[in-house]
Amino acid sequence: MSRLIVISNRVSRPSKTGNQGGLAVALSQALRESRGIWVGWSGEVTDNFTGHIGFAEDEGVKTATIDLEEQDVDEYYNGYANKTLWPLFHFRIDLAEYARDFEGGYNRVNKRFAETASPLIEPEDVIWVHDYHMIPLGQMLRDKGLKNRMGFFLHIPWPPTRLLVSLPHHSKLVSTLFAYDVVGFHTEEWLESFRHYVEREMGGKVDGDFVTVGDRTIQAVACPIGINAQEFAQAATSDAANEMSTLVRASLQNRTMIVGVDRLDYSKGLEERFNGYTRFLKDHPEHHRKVVLTQIAPPSRGEVESYQQIRATLDSLAGRLNGEYSDVDWTPIRYVNQGYPRDKLAGIYRGAKIGLVTPLRDGMNLVAKEYVAAQDPEDPGVLILSRFAGAAMQLKDALLINPYSPEEMSDAILRALAMPLDERKRRWRAMMDSVEQQDISWWRQCFTGRLMAVGREGEAAEVEEVTE
Repeated sequence: MSRLIVISNRVSRPSKTGNQGGLAVALSQALRESRGIWVGWSGEVTDNFTGHIGFAEDEGVKTATIDLEEQDVDEYYNGYANKTLWPLFHFRIDLAEYARDFEGGYNRVNKRFAETASPLIEPEDVIWVHDYHMIPLGQMLRDKGLKNRMGFFLHIPWPPTRLLVSLPHHSKLVSTLFAYDVVGFHTEEWLESFRHYVEREMGGKVDGDFVTVGDRTIQAVACPIGINAQEFAQAATSDAANEMSTLVRASLQNRTMIVGVDRLDYSKGLEERFNGYTRFLKDHPEHHRKVVLTQIAPPSRGEVESYQQIRATLDSLAGRLNGEYSDVDWTPIRYVNQGYPRDKLAGIYRGAKIGLVTPLRDGMNLVAKEYVAAQDPEDPGVLILSRFAGAAMQLKDALLINPYSPEEMSDAILRALAMPLDERKRRWRAMMDSVEQQDISWWRQCFTGRLMAVGREGEAAEVEEVTE
């Protein structure tokens, strides 16, 4: 078996507590099987970049990390990745910031990763690069003479052409994807947007899974990521999960819990969710004192101004909602700015009769799949899901809604509360079948199977070199 080299912005070392994310679990398993290496940023800042590599091995997973300078973090991570690409790729062109320093820092750091990783890579290794932080990395590795099989997977949406063209030097960035052999997306929608851009802006040709620009042909495929469904279902019945579920139910005093779990981000539709829940309380006073929305939203990217603004907005909305509707013994919304271990989170999901997953745009959204996997098969809850999440393509038996419409969200909550047990079971079973069949292992094999099958001859791409 060829050795797998995974390169991403951050690495995730195996956790003895078993609280790694699904992606980290899947990649760790692949790395163990292939004796591979996971390369990424350590998360630490250094005064001067030296190229020093920190090697470690945890539970059979080898990692190689580098420290970045403060300027690197500001321009590459906080800047181009999270102030430029993230909002643009999530259709929020109004929040995207374009600055030459950001783009320069992004290319500089990608070159640093290329310089760090290339000496570690052997001729037979297979390279798998992840996400929007690393788009040009493949071309930079090719520039160093690497002819390895190389794949790239984008974990966020690919925006429509009419939005992507607002990015300065957009065609130069997209051209670097043709240094890879296989490029993956979560859904057919994101894949189709990529194909459209290539045809309209680059004069490329599409023939099934094969996309050609000039003399370079790559495979562009849709492989929806999943979760470890069986493991998560088991976690939902663990002692820690049962303890958490019992604690939550006791605090609810026989009220019905609606749960939302999201990183604090404007793409997750939290403001719209709070407004939709407020509309439900306004329209249905008969449900006052009977329901509680528990919104778990750990903060993220606190250095980015737009994230500071969304936190302030949600603090205000939650306070206003509780101020208007709460009573001395009932608080309609519990807004919690902290995360929980996966086993305890599974218990929270299992104790909620409604899962409210309403992003404005999401590459996939694994919370929806985790909520389904955590349910009691004999008394499952109802998933209310944004039709703009990638997961909506698979979980068609959820109550699919437009998260921008407070009335539609209010109606869905009312319908979920009244849904008969047999309908809840039927819908849950169909969604659980999808979650189990297309799980995290299926996703990994779907992509790496394509990559491993790529021929070895002529794989080095001739694409214009990215400069700082």
